[in-house]
Amino acid sequence: MSEFAFFRFVSYNMLTKEEKEHKNEIIELTEQVLDAKGIECDSRIAKISEEQLKEILEEVRQRRKKKKSNSLESDQNIEEGIFVQ
Repeated sequence: MSEFAFFRFVSYNMLTKEEKEHKNEIIELTEQVLDAKGIECDSRIAKISEEQLKEILEEVRQRRKKKKSNSLESDQNIEEGIFVQ
């Protein structure tokens, strides 16, 4: 399902080169966003407007940024010998 959304992003030239290179990560995060919005099938994705696609992609980018930020913070804590449980 979210792979179809990914191809819609591509067809509207919404993705950066870096996002295209990380297709699986974008698809995984898109799946999470679509689930949160209750969008569960390709037929609904096909009917989503370009504006709604932009909103979904913006949320995907926010989740991706947060995920990267948490990963960097975790890496820094490990380097400093700080373990957060």
